[in-house]
Amino acid sequence: MRARRLTRTLTCIAVLSLTAAGCGLSGGSDSGDASAGGCKVDKGNVGSGKLSGDIKGKITFQTTNLKKDFGGFFNGVIADFEKAHPGAKVKWIDDPGDNTFTSRTVADAQACTLADVININAPTATALTKAGYLLDVGTKDPDASKPFVPAFWKSSTFKDATGKSIHTTLPWYTGGVLLTYNTDLLKKAGIDPAKPPTTIFGLFADYEKIAKASDGKFYATMANPIWRIPADFDQMGIKILSTDGKSAVFADDPRTTQWVEWMAKLYKEGAMPKDSLSSSNDPSTPYSQGKVAYGSTNPSFVRFVKQNSPSVYDRTAVGQQPYDALGRASAGAPQFISVAATSKNAPAALSFAEFLTNAENQTAWCKDPNVVIFPTTTQSLNDPFFQNVTGDDPFSQARKLVADQLKTADTNQTNLSPAVQNAMVSQVQLAMQGKKSAADAVKDAQEKANELLKQAG
Repeated sequence: MRARRLTRTLTCIAVLSLTAAGCGLSGGSDSGDASAGGCKVDKGNVGSGKLSGDIKGKITFQTTNLKKDFGGFFNGVIADFEKAHPGAKVKWIDDPGDNTFTSRTVADAQACTLADVININAPTATALTKAGYLLDVGTKDPDASKPFVPAFWKSSTFKDATGKSIHTTLPWYTGGVLLTYNTDLLKKAGIDPAKPPTTIFGLFADYEKIAKASDGKFYATMANPIWRIPADFDQMGIKILSTDGKSAVFADDPRTTQWVEWMAKLYKEGAMPKDSLSSSNDPSTPYSQGKVAYGSTNPSFVRFVKQNSPSVYDRTAVGQQPYDALGRASAGAPQFISVAATSKNAPAALSFAEFLTNAENQTAWCKDPNVVIFPTTTQSLNDPFFQNVTGDDPFSQARKLVADQLKTADTNQTNLSPAVQNAMVSQVQLAMQGKKSAADAVKDAQEKANELLKQAG
């Protein structure tokens, strides 16, 4: 969910169906050595054949910053799975999910110690798929796609070392996107909170109004472009990579330079805190302090404000994220569940991954009254919980707004490796500091991105 942490408490556990995910994963194990990312694995874990083998053995399940607030829920899911499969044992570990998550996870994979079932984001999935460390679930279980909304299943495709797109992840939960804003601060800038902008550049124009009206007392948003790349470009319909994903093409669109020009102008005029240009902090804290007009685009952020700053929550409203060239809302990239190709008990790992992400378990987690996350399965989205949302407070409206969008939203986020994303971000930062022109920054960003893409093969 765009690096946002989930911070909520699950008060009860719904009775979950014991529908056995991973049906058909039975029969003799395809033993013998093969390799995945340089690690020795069972032959059945790789290649074109369907995965077979008994659902048994010990597996490790790794999440990202969930154990503190969701221990009861996930321990219940694990217990249900183990009850359905007495020969299987799941050990749960929880990663803090900091800025070094991708590099640490890749290091674990290279050491052949990657968790059997792991919660990952798109950049990490991109890196691990490229290196061959993740199970091709679409091949190993041809029925894996059935529960999911087609658009979300499509979003779980990543390229292997040959450039072939394969399904190495199962889509899990998504946050959706929306505008979150402080109505008082917008009114001070002469902006009507009831009429949110419909384009990214329209949003930037509002940022400029805030900069001119605030006199440095508050800001529009945070400066670090890492929160906007690739999301803004995708929403604007700017093509970032070539169709085969082997080269960058974003500099070919004149709107990319216009976007950088806007970012540099806004930074210079004081729409963003100067010390936030290279900071990894998102708007959560300054927004809750009433220092930033626009908060996170993540719906779960609304709960954070409600818990941490009731006075700001009372002045908070939510609106539609600009449709721009896309023509409909963007659902953003979901969080994923993957199975390690290096798993010694891959049938059990794949079965647990599918059980965790099935409709029953996704719906049960999303129904918690204090969480704003959304499922990726068709059955879950058809649940009355998402279809009959009521309430006019910001928290209820956030859920209703995204729930209404989700079935037609486009999961259009471009999957960039951390290296390529950072190369693009660093050039934009230089332009924002006035150290190079927007045109040169875009040109250099594309050249550096292409160098990295070429090195990656």
